[in-house]
Amino acid sequence: MRKYLFLTGLIVLMISLAGCNKLSSPEERLNEYTKLWNDRQFEKMYTNYVAPSSKEKIKKEDYADRYQTIYNDLDVKHVKVTPLAKEEKDWKDAQKAVLPIKVEMDTLAGPISFEKKVILKKEETDKEEAWFIDWDVSYIFPEMRLGDKIRIETIEGKRGQIVDRNGRSLAVNGQGYSAGVQAGKIDNDAAAKSKLASLLGVTTEFIDKQLQQSWVQPGHFVPLKQLSAHDQEKLKELQKIPGFAAEKIAMREYPYKEALAHLTGYIGDINGEELEKWKEKGYTAQDKIGKRGLEQLLEKELREKDGKRIYIAKEKGERVTIAETAPQNGKDIKVAIDAELQKSIYEQLKGKPGTAAAVDPKTGEVLALASSPAFDPNEFVLGVSASRYEELENDPAKPLLNRFAAAYSPGSTIKPITAAIALKAGTLDPAKERPIKGLHWQKDASWGSYSVTRVKDPGEPVNLQEAFMYSDNIYFAQTAVEVGKDQMTDGLKAFGYGEKFPFAYPIRASQISNSGTLDREILLSDTGYGQGEVLTSMLHLASVYGAIVNEGTMMKPQLYAGEKPQVWKQDLLTKESASLLKEDLRLVVQKGTAKEADVPGLALAGKTGTAELKEEKGTKGKENGLFVAYDQQHPAFLLALMMEGVEGEGGSKAAISVSKQIFLKWKEKHQ
Repeated sequence: MRKYLFLTGLIVLMISLAGCNKLSSPEERLNEYTKLWNDRQFEKMYTNYVAPSSKEKIKKEDYADRYQTIYNDLDVKHVKVTPLAKEEKDWKDAQKAVLPIKVEMDTLAGPISFEKKVILKKEETDKEEAWFIDWDVSYIFPEMRLGDKIRIETIEGKRGQIVDRNGRSLAVNGQGYSAGVQAGKIDNDAAAKSKLASLLGVTTEFIDKQLQQSWVQPGHFVPLKQLSAHDQEKLKELQKIPGFAAEKIAMREYPYKEALAHLTGYIGDINGEELEKWKEKGYTAQDKIGKRGLEQLLEKELREKDGKRIYIAKEKGERVTIAETAPQNGKDIKVAIDAELQKSIYEQLKGKPGTAAAVDPKTGEVLALASSPAFDPNEFVLGVSASRYEELENDPAKPLLNRFAAAYSPGSTIKPITAAIALKAGTLDPAKERPIKGLHWQKDASWGSYSVTRVKDPGEPVNLQEAFMYSDNIYFAQTAVEVGKDQMTDGLKAFGYGEKFPFAYPIRASQISNSGTLDREILLSDTGYGQGEVLTSMLHLASVYGAIVNEGTMMKPQLYAGEKPQVWKQDLLTKESASLLKEDLRLVVQKGTAKEADVPGLALAGKTGTAELKEEKGTKGKENGLFVAYDQQHPAFLLALMMEGVEGEGGSKAAISVSKQIFLKWKEKHQ
């Protein structure tokens, strides 16, 4: 019995050993090879499956490294290699097999897919006879041959451009200059080198360091600094220096320079914090990104996406493209801004601290958002030095401050709103005269030592029309008190105070008070004539006056050209009340505090304001001068303008003078 069991086991063992020595088919070997390929097991592919005869031509390290390097460089993902043979054949007497496969992968230049005929050869090794892959470089990509190189090329996209309502360029893809020298022409000329360094804002040591780079040969162009296309005067001076050279390069341009700087913003090199925020969107350390203004606000829309091309560089210079993605240009943006109007506003401010907004009252389109003084965004595109930035930051006029996005005390420019609220509440009779006497008033003794002050005592009772003409603080303080805290608060809210400002560009919300309420009677009275704690942006103030022009309807301010006009607030005034206020605002210019703006050819109407910025009553402080105006004959736009530090210039008189010139320039161009 034991002998029988022994013989049975021996037979089973022999059968088993015979099964192990059975030659795997080419299909089986290819399946195993492609599985390793899908898993990127390149060393195992080489060791176990590449034919010994092929190994004579390529070493394992070269084989694995070539695959790994190419796949890494091309950012290859989702490799899928599929054998295409339908059924196994009888290869018993064959020495060679040809079997098809399909290779698919995703790369940085898009998907690559190809079919390849794999040649397998029956070869012997020290261990066994088996089917092996007769490998060459065409297995990586069919078009490759020995000596060919894989190359990647970036196809640059273009950043979206920003234009104004008339198609004028605000932020465009223009050109600048790479300024430098021809090596060997200036190396030993100390005077020329010193002048060049001075004009470029670099040191002579920096120039020497650039000239001493290992790649530099006599006659080579050595770049030193980039220059804006607007630096023509500097370029002319540089061209007088022996050895100076300049090459044209692509560069973002801002043709309106300081006039629109705070609105357009600029682009610059991405910093570490920005890269951390945007890297998931495909940004790299070499990218530029919007830094301020519309460039920053609209980064997603404006940003271009570069295309990529993967090609095989042949030994004789031919190129065979194997994958390509086209670049995607950024979206061009057309804003409602009238660049020439904004330029006129900026020029009339003459570098003095101030801001202005112009709005089409019928559509809500924002025609100007000016902030003065400003900076040249073209300078920032090139990259400003730390010392230059510090100079701008420490400038008392604060050119880096975006004033049009801020909120200010409106002063007497709020008086038409106070009147509108009181007229709607039914607490104000515009014809009724108030028997106000003297320059000071307080409601009663509960106010203690506090009183409201007016600039002029006309010596007679005052009605609404006269109160506008004289800009009577007492009249409007009394009006606010009569309306009461609740109706005054609700009235201001109806005009959009205390809520988020509905504009595509972030503008600070206008506030009723620090707490949002008018629960103190003195605060209520001060709010009636624009002191108190009420704050408003110039854009909101211009929009509010639109409710008077539109007989009770205030349009939503719009940044982009071509948008459908939208109502923001309505039923703020009756037609009769609007007509009354229009008449009164015209008289302010004809006979009142803005008489300087009453010029032939214009029918300006508006309201002046002087906001006193002081720590406590009875002291003197800085003053901001304001003027909100429009031409009643041609109400193309409402202008709300504020100038800082006008305490020595007659308060609002400075704002009136500037505004008048803006309207005259407009009329001159649009007659």
